[in-house]
Parts: sequence; C-alpha cells; structure tokens
Amino acid sequence: MTTTSGPSPRSGSAEPPQATDPRDTEEAAAVPDGDAEDLCDQAQDLAESGHLARAAALYQQAAAAPHPGTRARALLGLAVVRDRGGDLPAAREAARAALETGDARHAPRAAYHLALSLEEDGQAEEAERVWRGLLDLGGAAYAAVARYGLARAAEERGDTGGAEEHWEAALTLPAGSREISRLHAATVVDAARDLAERLLARGLPGAAAAAVERGLAVADDPRLRLLRAAAHLEHAIADAGAVVERAGREDGEAPEPETSAAAVEVLAGLFALRGDPAKAERVWRLGLEASGPETADRVRGRLHRGFASPEEEDGRGPWWEPYLEEAAASASAPALAGELFAVVTQMHALLAVPVVEGESRPAVLRAAMEQALRTPSELVWGPDVHADFRRRLSEAMGGRDVLPEGWPDRG
Repeated sequence: MTTTSGPSPRSGSAEPPQATDPRDTEEAAAVPDGDAEDLCDQAQDLAESGHLARAAALYQQAAAAPHPGTRARALLGLAVVRDRGGDLPAAREAARAALETGDARHAPRAAYHLALSLEEDGQAEEAERVWRGLLDLGGAAYAAVARYGLARAAEERGDTGGAEEHWEAALTLPAGSREISRLHAATVVDAARDLAERLLARGLPGAAAAAVERGLAVADDPRLRLLRAAAHLEHAIADAGAVVERAGREDGEAPEPETSAAAVEVLAGLFALRGDPAKAERVWRLGLEASGPETADRVRGRLHRGFASPEEEDGRGPWWEPYLEEAAASASAPALAGELFAVVTQMHALLAVPVVEGESRPAVLRAAMEQALRTPSELVWGPDVHADFRRRLSEAMGGRDVLPEGWPDRG
C-alpha cells in the first residue's frame, strides 16, 4: 500500500503543484490497480478534510490505472474536487473522461455530476444530451434521475406536454414489491415535490396532490406533506368561493344568510392563511356590501367576533371599532397591535421620567404631559383619539367646545 506524503520540508505552502489535465493520463506512467485504489482512498480522505489540491493530485495519479473501473473512480473523484475548487472546465473534462470509460458503477455518477454542472451553468442543451445518455448507463435509479433531468429541461423550454412523459417515468416505481435504492427514493421525492410545486403554480391542485401522493409512497417527507396541505387549501378556497359567489345572487338561489356568512369567514381566513391579505379583505367587503341586509349583519357579527367593543349610552360603538374591523378584514391585526404597544410604551416613558426624577416644576410636568398627548398624532388613528376626547369633554361642558383648534398639536 502506498502512503501519503509527509509535510513538505520546504517553507511555504504544503500543497504540491496542480495536477495535470486529465487528458494527459494516457501519457502518464501506468499505476497498478491496487495502488490506484489506495490513492483514491487517500484522495477521498484529503478531499473530506478540505485539501482539494492534494486530493486532485492523487486522483490524477490514480487515473493512470489500466482497469476501467479504477480509472473511472479516479476521474469521478477528480471531477468532484475540481468542481469544489471552482475549476468547472477541468471538472467537466474529468467527468467526460470518466463517462467514456463505460464503467457500470462510476460512469453513471459521472454523467449525473456532469449534467447537473451544465444545467446549473445554463448550458441546457448539452445538459439534456447528457441526461439522455444517462438513460442507457445505469439501472432504475439513474433512469429516474435522467428522467427528472429531462423533465426539468422540457419545462424550461416551455414544453409542458413533453415534460409529462418524463415526469411520469421519473415517478414510476419498479413493478412488484422490490425495494428501491436510496438514490432512487430521493429522486422520486425530489421529483414529486418539484412537480407538485409547478402544478400548484399553474392552478392545478388536484394534479399536485396526486404527485405528492406518489412521493409519499416512497418516503414520509415533511415538505411533501406541506404541499399536500397546500393543495387541499386550494380545494377549500374553491369550495368556499363557490358558496360566496352564490351568496351575491339575486335570483332567489342564494344560500341562507348564516351559510353565506360562514362561507365569507372561511374564505377570507383561507386567503389570509395563504398569505394573500388583499383578497381576504375583498372577501369581507363583498360580504358586508354585496349581500342582503341579513347576510351582511351575520358577516359583520363574524368579523367582530372577539372584539371588546362595549356600546356607549347613545348606542354608538367606540371610536376604535372601525380600525379593529379594518385590521380583522385585512389580516393586519398584528401591525395595529404593534402600533398601539409602541405608543403606550412611548407615552409611558415620557410620563415616567419626571416621576422617577422627582420633578415638581409645573411647567416641566405640563410639557411632559403635552408631549405624551401628542404621541399618537402621526398615526392614522391618532386624530380620532383626540376627536373622541374633544367630543366627551364638550358633552361634559354642556355642549361647549372649550379646546383650541388643532389641539393638542397646536394650542
């Protein structure tokens, strides 16, 4: 067995000179297959430790082995370390050389590596040629890998119909109860997830759910389960949307008010869950404005569910109720709560400082209180806070408005 070289006795980098181009291996001195396998083992250890240049040099030596399998292993390893080192032309050249050996074990892996490298670099046509070549190189696992690659290539060309054949082949498992390899299982899961995402984007939740099920038949993947939930969400949106659409009809076939109101609440909630608050708000507005009076009252009751909104003596709701309604309809309650907490915190700080410091000068205390009063003024709901106080004070003063114009920001 050969051994690895020790540290260089010379000063400077311990890395040996860069390995020669893989095409030069034919002219290099032949390395016995046993020694070449040992070199590959050492190179793999070096690569895993991050010593890419040293690993490449050993793989280069091993590539002179006479046996195609050993040579293919060395060239594949060289392709991987060159790729990790950022030398893509050298990596692809080594992968092509490994592919030319025809070795049943390493040539398919080299083709896989080469096709992915070309695909990521935008060389779609050449990548597709390699994927097609891979179909005849390996077994079922690499055939699935190649089909997945060809499906992606067809999708990128906009050939949705042509991609269907490849998606189907990539997701089709061998007949019988034969176990599949880890590579095959991982490919099916990845392809199922990729296809389901594309189908959902095209508005085809039923087909997406079917693709997900084929992936879940191989492995219980959390991302596939989430995609299945997303597909079911789209089905629920379609069902609730159909009820809401009928609720606005005037031909006597509209659902009963409680059913219509429930559908509005469900549909708005589903849109909010999908991350589309604008559509959620439109659904609430449709329920409040485009339905009959009884339905609108039921919708408003559901929209206000959970509001702490005591009515005043004159039956009027509190000044903040429209803002709560808007926040509930547009799924922006967290933003409104954040504004409120920020204002409370700032007002508290303005009033707490003179208290903590034991301030007793009336002018300073008044200035602190005035500053605290002005805190909400710049917010959308700030003027209504001041207007509500003006109204209440006016009522307490027998109907006289005793505050100056523009209070508290001016006056």
